Amino acid sequence: MLATLAVQDGIATITLMRSQRRNALTLELLTALLARIHEAERTQAVRALVLAGDGPVFCAGMDLREVLGDASATHTALELFARTTLALRRLPFPTIAKVRGAAIGGGCGLMTVCDFAITHPESKVGYPEVDLGVSPAVVAPWLIKRIGAGPARAMLLRGGTMSGAESFTRGLATHLVDLPSLDNAVNDLAKSMIASGPNAIAATKAWLNRLDGSLDEETVLEGARLSAKVMAGEEAQTRLRAAMKPDKQL
Repeated sequence: MLATLAVQDGIATITLMRSQRRNALTLELLTALLARIHEAERTQAVRALVLAGDGPVFCAGMDLREVLGDASATHTALELFARTTLALRRLPFPTIAKVRGAAIGGGCGLMTVCDFAITHPESKVGYPEVDLGVSPAVVAPWLIKRIGAGPARAMLLRGGTMSGAESFTRGLATHLVDLPSLDNAVNDLAKSMIASGPNAIAATKAWLNRLDGSLDEETVLEGARLSAKVMAGEEAQTRLRAAMKPDKQL
C-alpha cells in the first residue's frame, strides 16, 4: 500500500510509503493518499491527523518520470493533487505535517496545506518550479493563506529551496525542533490538540476555512489547470529534460 493509515488514542497517522523514490507523488500514490484522508475523516475516533513520509524524506514532489512528455497524465496528476489538498484542508480536526528531510514542490504544498508543520533546521524546503520552467499555480493558494500574498509572491517568483530553519523564519513551518526531537514534538502537539473540544475545533476550522477562502474549490482547480498547461509547454519540457536525473522529482 502506497499510503497507510494508523489510528491510536485519537491520533491518525497517514504515511506516504514510497521511500525508495523519496515519496515522490505519482497518480497511484495520490489516489492512495486521498483514499486514506477520506478514511480518516469517516473514522469517528480520530481527533487529530499526522501526515508523514516513510524513510528519511517527507515528500520530494511530483515524480516527473510519470508525467514528462504526457500532457494528459500531467493534467490528471495535478488535478488529483489539487483535490487531495482540498480534502486535507477540509478535515474537521487539526492536521500536522511531520517534515523530515525534505518537502519540495508538491511536497511543500502538502506541508503548507496542513494546519501545522513541524520540521528540523537541516531539512530542505521550497518551491523550485520556476527554475524548471514550471508554474507553481496549484500550490500558490495555500502558500498565500499560510504566509500572505506579498511574501508568497516573492517566494514563488524567486524559486529555489531553503533550509528548514529558514522555512520556519519565513512562516512555512509552524514549529522547528532538532531532528532527534521531531517524533516527540509531533506527538506532543497532536496530544495537545486532542485535549481540546472536538466540536469547538471543528467549528473553528470550518469558520477559518470560510474566512481565508479555503472552500474556494474552483480557484485551486484552476491553479492545477494552469500548472498543467505551463508544464506541457515547450519551455518547461525543454528545461525539465535538461535537468532530468534518474531520481529527479518536483
